[in-house]
Amino acid sequence: MNENKPYMDLDSDDDLPDLATPEWQAKFAQVPVQRGRPKAAVTKISTTIRLDPDVLAAFKADGPGWQTRINQALRKSVGLE
Repeated sequence: MNENKPYMDLDSDDDLPDLATPEWQAKFAQVPVQRGRPKAAVTKISTTIRLDPDVLAAFKADGPGWQTRINQALRKSVGLE
């Protein structure tokens, strides 16, 4: 029922290119490094805030985006919107 798969020699690197050659190093140098999410023009600051449970429940009750809605409410309350 279970047949053995043919043995593969993982130590054999005959078909692998040598990535240390100047040709490959030049190709690697040209490629821009892109990791993660692109940075926003204005980034936000992570902080901890204590809220009353009923206030937090009210924002979360409206579904995803509750942190954004809290931010909008705070901006409005301090006159930034």
